[in-house]
Amino acid sequence: MAAVVSVITQDYQTSLHGDEPSPINLDAVPHHDLVVIGTGSGNTFVDERYAGLDVAFVEHGVFGGTCLNVGCIPTKMYVYAADVAEAVRRAATYGIDASLDKVRWADIRDRVFGRIDPIAEGGKEYRVERSPNVTVYFGHAAFTGPRALRVERTDGSGADELTADQVVVAAGGRPMIPAAIAESGVPYETSDTIMRLSELPRRLAIVGGGFIAAEFAHVFSALGTQVTVIARGSRMLRSHDETISAAYTDLIAGRLDLRTSTQVTGVSGTAGDLRVTLDDGETIEVDTLLVAAGRVPNGDRMNLGAAGIGTHSDGRIEVDQYQRTSAEGVWALGDVSSPWALKHVANHEAKIVGHNVLHPDDLRETNHRYIPSAVFTDPQVASVGKTEEQVRMLGLDYTVKVQRFGDVAFGWAMEDTTGLCKILAEKGTGRLLGAHIMGPQASTLIQPLIQAMSFGLHAREMATGQYWIHPALPEVVENALLGLDL
Repeated sequence: MAAVVSVITQDYQTSLHGDEPSPINLDAVPHHDLVVIGTGSGNTFVDERYAGLDVAFVEHGVFGGTCLNVGCIPTKMYVYAADVAEAVRRAATYGIDASLDKVRWADIRDRVFGRIDPIAEGGKEYRVERSPNVTVYFGHAAFTGPRALRVERTDGSGADELTADQVVVAAGGRPMIPAAIAESGVPYETSDTIMRLSELPRRLAIVGGGFIAAEFAHVFSALGTQVTVIARGSRMLRSHDETISAAYTDLIAGRLDLRTSTQVTGVSGTAGDLRVTLDDGETIEVDTLLVAAGRVPNGDRMNLGAAGIGTHSDGRIEVDQYQRTSAEGVWALGDVSSPWALKHVANHEAKIVGHNVLHPDDLRETNHRYIPSAVFTDPQVASVGKTEEQVRMLGLDYTVKVQRFGDVAFGWAMEDTTGLCKILAEKGTGRLLGAHIMGPQASTLIQPLIQAMSFGLHAREMATGQYWIHPALPEVVENALLGLDL
């Protein structure tokens, strides 16, 4: 049998067909050794180890997945531009007179996608033109039976049916749209579309209170848009430690129009002239509506039941410690199965799957012990380990220290008045339980704490067993560690 790897990637913005696909005639279709559904992290593990296999990718959207095209990378390029704009506005604090003369939205946008789009196209070209053992299917994939798939072609010319010895589902997720907005018939943007707008909105409403909402609130407000954030919860970034979440919420409430404990009940109007009605009866008039209310896994559009693939109540595919699903020969990774919708988690899981597919007698387990995250808003927020609420619920005997950025030399030089570093540790042992940082460079400052937790370095050892450069900003971490009552 020819060794075939088939990778299926799709655009899950719309469902291409409402009916379940019909069963496949297994005697009349191509058979592959492996099918991988998704060209985000799913595309990363098919390397030279797979050169002897017949590989096929199926893609309905753009090569590279969420992170490259509509997530991590383009958003951070926008964030950096927003950071520069804010630095100019705040220059007078340091005795420097500067003014922000103009924001060239089209130039910002074109800088981002002028670099990203060729990368996506290059990934596609590599698989289609320069990978002799690879077949690429362009279309939406759904299961018709155990390791059997039907791919509705993107160009509408029909469908391809195929089977495989093994399947890897790496189909990602999509924006979640609240019913009141989805059913309104009014145009709205998501994180998949907002960055390609032709013009910078004058007035923008953002629905959501999580990291996507926080990052885009920073981007657009810094670039001059009048922003209103509508959050269902009582705080922004509710999944973060309560100290950080409360501090960030207070900070943002002083910078833009923040509506917490509020839901959208209706939307009306036309593009450029929208009216958003809230559950308190108030109506907000905006040019553009951004829905950033979270994301949902794409498994619900793949007829998983036909393949015997089990799912969690929230729609995520169930996997074990080896990334195996409940169906023999089927694996899953990334946002379609993981509770952590993070690229670094998906990449780690892809490495594990890449090994396990080829070594069924030497399986490796995924390591989900200390998963960090960062929110690239203003100020940055970063976290690893347990929140204080989680530590309390576990009944652990713990100690906590909150260190202000402004109390160390570099934070003082920056005139920082809002940054803080919070560390939790177990009393007696000094075992680090969690770390939460809000402030400049938080996504970088968190890294030594991730390393310490991952390799079992306790708080006192970390604080006293090494030099800390003075007067660098990491001293805020050092002082927080030293301040723990162990």
